[in-house]
Amino acid sequence: MIWALAYLPVLAGLGAWTMGGSRMRVGAFGAVGALATLVLAVVADDQNGRIAWSETIVLQAALPPLAQAVAITVPAILLAITIFAASHEEAPGLPRLVGLMLIFTGGMELVVIAADLVTLLIGWEIVGACSWALIGHKWRSQAPGLSANFAFVLTRAGDLGLFLAVMATFAATGSASYDALGALQGGPLILAAFGILLAAISKAGQVPFAPWLFRAMDGPTSVSALLHSATMVAAGAYILARLQSQLSAAPGFGVVAMVVGLGTAILGGVVALRQTHAKKLLAGSTSAQMGLMIATVGAGYPGVAVLHLIVHAATKAALFCAAGIGHRVTGSFDLREMGLARTLPFAAALTAIAALSLAAVPPLSGGWSKEAMVKAIEHAGVFWAACAVLAGGLSAAYATCFAVAAFGPGEARDGRTRPGEMGGLALLSGATLLMSALWLPAVHEAAASWVGADLPQGSRVWLIASLTVVALGVLAGLHVARSGQEAPAREWLGLPALYEHGSIRPFHALAQATARFDDGVIDVIPGGAAALAGILSRTLSRTDDDIIDGLAPGTAKRAMKGTGRTWRGAVGAVVAGTSALAAIGAGLGERLSDLIPGGSGRLAGMAGADLRRLQTGLAHHYYAIVTAGFALTVALLILGG
Repeated sequence: MIWALAYLPVLAGLGAWTMGGSRMRVGAFGAVGALATLVLAVVADDQNGRIAWSETIVLQAALPPLAQAVAITVPAILLAITIFAASHEEAPGLPRLVGLMLIFTGGMELVVIAADLVTLLIGWEIVGACSWALIGHKWRSQAPGLSANFAFVLTRAGDLGLFLAVMATFAATGSASYDALGALQGGPLILAAFGILLAAISKAGQVPFAPWLFRAMDGPTSVSALLHSATMVAAGAYILARLQSQLSAAPGFGVVAMVVGLGTAILGGVVALRQTHAKKLLAGSTSAQMGLMIATVGAGYPGVAVLHLIVHAATKAALFCAAGIGHRVTGSFDLREMGLARTLPFAAALTAIAALSLAAVPPLSGGWSKEAMVKAIEHAGVFWAACAVLAGGLSAAYATCFAVAAFGPGEARDGRTRPGEMGGLALLSGATLLMSALWLPAVHEAAASWVGADLPQGSRVWLIASLTVVALGVLAGLHVARSGQEAPAREWLGLPALYEHGSIRPFHALAQATARFDDGVIDVIPGGAAALAGILSRTLSRTDDDIIDGLAPGTAKRAMKGTGRTWRGAVGAVVAGTSALAAIGAGLGERLSDLIPGGSGRLAGMAGADLRRLQTGLAHHYYAIVTAGFALTVALLILGG
């Protein structure tokens, strides 16, 4: 049953892709596929599976509590997003979009249930390929295709770390299982641990891989909602949490994870706060939130990171759905052109719930999970705790800025929401509100027990400092939203420009120079060889005519009539003899071959003439013939018996 968590949504996705039909039909089919996967994740409690690929490679699956929590979250978020997509996205291509999102979910579920690095790698590749196809869904336009390629190449660069981890683990232990990963020591352990960390931070949109998340915004809103909440970026944070006990043994792993995570959390917060594009603001916040989770894993509390991952999935998916609704009504993702409180008051209320949760304002669920992460990071030291508090303040600022700019006060305009859009948004914001019960001791202790998390104890000083910075962040977000920006800020503090001028353009220039070198230098070799071969061929041809055919220069020519060519020497003699034999054989062969059809024709003619004599036209003659034939048949049967 555990493998069905991966192949069930894939099969459902293929079905949705090929079925076509109305929006309602496609959406219902996709929702049923997501719901079936959700039910399966709930009932598949702590199961294991093995598939022997070969004597040395065995694919393994397991569903410990931490993995099951994420396995349930992924299809639950997909269910709400599918309802939203069926109503919001363009009808042409909708079956392909819903189908790919289901396959995307299947790949993510394989990452979640994997218990060895080879199975993980397969799921990792499926997720990467599907993200490329989903970002480039509107392939008739140039921008989505280019952005899909950029995101694919940049994340693939980090994925090389996972290949390194597989090779290091297998070379050292002869196995790729997670248990074998935990048995590594020394160099192989360092290679495997930091290889997985590299792959994880590339998927999670951490510095220096963060710019791909901005380029991914060229995909449909539903894709952004799924990719930024429960799949793709979540895969990076999840796998570090899942393997924390094995990876933490590598020297410096925790410190590097906290440096990358908190560095991205702060830089991502600054970048998000400077954006006027609604989806790019949320993309920057995704990098920041994933950074806090990775830092929490580095501090030694993977269960706390997963609890925040679950809360963040519902929150971020809801905000992306809200951004999509704003874009459909206004025709733009520019926050300066929205202000939809009067136009869409119910959508504004639902967006406020998700935004305040992202801002970590108590008593919403995001406030509890963020404070739990601050407590976890506090155990690593004062410096790390201060960075986490600062990142939390930035979260409050950009979340408030989004809510006020997109769904705050503004001019009333014509605009209506669609039932599916509001249904998906209501489910996600409702889940965010429902999870706010985590502030209750009994609830958060039960949740921690479910995922196997150790809840850290924090000091009152850091709690007060964190809540104070959150309040300041809310005020800063209000100020930014009301003041606005005259022009959009540079994306990711110039990192995309650095990639463009430091990598992409030099690579293209090198490719063009190599092509010119190939045309001007390398092609000379086969061209020269061809010319030399032509000269040699003509020389040998003349030599053949003068020497080989004539035995010696000056030998008299022997003319062969009917050949159209004059032959000389030995070749002429052979040609003459062969022609004579052919002439003799032609006459004899023609007579023999004509005898067969000619003789057969004459025999058939004689038989036909005799048979015509029987056609007298008199019925009693025919009866006599039939009677004679019947008697002959009976006689043969009797004698044969």
